[in-house]
Amino acid sequence: MEAMEHLLPLVIVGAMIAAVGALLLGVFSMAKGGEFNRKYGNKLMRLRIALQGFAILLFIVFMLAYRS
Repeated sequence: MEAMEHLLPLVIVGAMIAAVGALLLGVFSMAKGGEFNRKYGNKLMRLRIALQGFAILLFIVFMLAYRS
């Protein structure tokens, strides 16, 4: 259980960083336009939504597991 106490917050932060990375990549590709944006713009935004949902789910699990 102690290993999970240290691992879960790191996984949550990693999921949040991944969501921000997908957001920034999508915004920059949209601003630049071109073939890359036409091909991957929608996929990047869907990936961002999935990563945000995963981060929120992990945060809820964290809060339920460690509430006092």
